[in-house]
Amino acid sequence: MLLRGSAVIVSHEHKFIFLKTRKTAGTSIELALRQLCGPDDIITPLLEDGEATDTAGRAAQNWVVHSWWQSSRPFRKRAWFRKKAQDYGFYCHIPAKRAKALLNDNRIWRGYFKFAFDRNPWDRQVSAYHFRYRRTNNPPSFSRYMQRRHRPWVNNYEIYSIDGDVCVDFVGRYESLEQELRRALSQIGIAFEQELPRAKGNFRPNGRNYREYYDDETRELIRKWYAPEIDLLDYEF
Repeated sequence: MLLRGSAVIVSHEHKFIFLKTRKTAGTSIELALRQLCGPDDIITPLLEDGEATDTAGRAAQNWVVHSWWQSSRPFRKRAWFRKKAQDYGFYCHIPAKRAKALLNDNRIWRGYFKFAFDRNPWDRQVSAYHFRYRRTNNPPSFSRYMQRRHRPWVNNYEIYSIDGDVCVDFVGRYESLEQELRRALSQIGIAFEQELPRAKGNFRPNGRNYREYYDDETRELIRKWYAPEIDLLDYEF
């Protein structure tokens, strides 16, 4: 079954909010966290997109905000209707500002432990490139792909910040994911011992180091696009 990870988990049972960023194994984290959730927690749906091989834990629940969305299920497959989904509930890669508004309770936002993960932006962009062309036999070169883009595509900083300021309590690094997840959960008294489930396949076919994809121009473009998270987490090329 092909699945795309959802965007947010709000655990009232353990008082945490997980914001899912792009290209950071967010679905693996999410599948692990679903096993910690109770019946009143918010879990957004898994939708088609990438391969998931472990779906243990609770299914999607409590993510719809307005009853209009619930009463309109026959129309959900229409493209124009899917675009309206973000107006009626939590959705994939929801930014913090929107999630906070949907919670409609500042006590929850202020009082819960909020966390997210990020990844070296140069490596992340290569991952995004291969994911973008995963079903294409003759994809453009990475350099040409970058030249076609006029703005960032995987801007994770906007997911865990509000008005330019980081608004979560913890930003973990993808490069040491399991260790960082344990660190995050330990701050709210949860001992996480199991291995992360495998959620998506590796779409990078050749095993090349991300540095091999770049020239001077594209390297500096990434530095410009993703300066906030590079500065925040001290990433280097």
